[in-house]
Amino acid sequence: MTSGRPDAEQREAARNLELRKRLREVEDAILARTPESSPEPSLERVRRIMELLGDPQRTFPLVHLTGTNGKTTTTRAIERILRETGLSTGRFTSPHLHNVRERIALNGKAIDPERFIATYDDVLPYVELIDNEAREAGEPTTTYFEFLVVMAYAAFADAPVDVAIVEVGLGGRWDATNVADGDVAVITPISLDHTRLLGSTVEEITLEKRDIIKAGAITVVGEQDPGVDQLIAERIAEVGGAVKRETIDFEVLERDQAVGGQQLTVQGLAAVYPDIYLPLFGEHQAHNVATAIAAAEAFLGGGERALDIDLLRSALAELDSPGRLEIVRRSPTVLVDAAHNAAGIRALRDAMNDSFTFSRLVGVLAIFADKDAEDMLSTLEPVLDHVVVTRNSNKRSMAPQDLGELAIEIFGEDRVDVVPDLADAIDRAAELADEGGVSGGVLATGSISTAADVRALLGVTDS
Repeated sequence: MTSGRPDAEQREAARNLELRKRLREVEDAILARTPESSPEPSLERVRRIMELLGDPQRTFPLVHLTGTNGKTTTTRAIERILRETGLSTGRFTSPHLHNVRERIALNGKAIDPERFIATYDDVLPYVELIDNEAREAGEPTTTYFEFLVVMAYAAFADAPVDVAIVEVGLGGRWDATNVADGDVAVITPISLDHTRLLGSTVEEITLEKRDIIKAGAITVVGEQDPGVDQLIAERIAEVGGAVKRETIDFEVLERDQAVGGQQLTVQGLAAVYPDIYLPLFGEHQAHNVATAIAAAEAFLGGGERALDIDLLRSALAELDSPGRLEIVRRSPTVLVDAAHNAAGIRALRDAMNDSFTFSRLVGVLAIFADKDAEDMLSTLEPVLDHVVVTRNSNKRSMAPQDLGELAIEIFGEDRVDVVPDLADAIDRAAELADEGGVSGGVLATGSISTAADVRALLGVTDS
């Protein structure tokens, strides 16, 4: 008589092992390409690949989003609303927190490993064909981000989806996602970020981002500086289409604190939507959701038809946005936030003042070396009783000693700890927060890598 698991279980275990191995190979192959922090300003490579694939990006309607902050939350909110109405959805966001498959989601869930691998195998021969031609001509080959965009559009067409909700990676004009034409273009607030690549002024950055607006599209615009609004209006006049602006066509009418989030009344394009529970913190998230509601109205009925209030409430009550002012532990409360630029940090500061009443709040900060760390630290100083500076797993992370010197100048030496290891930094911050009693808290922020690393260290990897 033999012992051990039945043959079927052994075969399943072997299959899963092979799947994990193959998945690692595919992910490593994609990661080996030019990183998304070094984009190549051209759509030609992606256009040619898509043509070879039969232009899958033309087989489904698209809601296309750009902006500086709030893009991912707004993308997720639009997708959640449209899915609640019964539509099959594709969602593309970036960057990811833990797993590259998070970027490509079907009906709200990250693409499964089998489909991810199959999509990679399907598009690889066409990518290699264009890459070989590029090498022969001495030109750049397909980048990491471009490859993922090709995979996303191919996966959405293959599913098939009723609508894709797609967030740009960087800018708009040359972003690989821009090979598709959005039926609805969404522009969240624009501010300074990625100035090395997009321009040194808000106006220059707007010129890059506004190019996702295509002929005949409805453009939904979050609240902007007047100069930004003017540049957007000029683009719409060039290509034709309609525009819906926050504070003019839609807005947050009422906002109250609620357990685990906030309660909203939103003026949409077609109706007023009262008593909406949103399980996210901060006024900026209320504005993101108002923009999402307007975008959903624009897509479903051109802004002329109201959403079903019960469906809307149900959709938003289940909305999440991992890594965005997210509680990942209790006792003490540990929050993570992916804020990584001046506007994001200001929104985070305001949200902490607005939504939380910690007796003692300790920051864990790890910031990329190419960001304005001094400004970020100065912005957070009024809300943090103490700060523990450290580094995250990204090679772009500023050296803890250098960040510590900046922090000491702003906070004073007695309010700063330098702890090079992130896990130790979290432990130290928790100790300091506990000195504030039962209502002490820890806020880990500075980059999306910081938020992701802290989530992983605390065993939170779903997104």
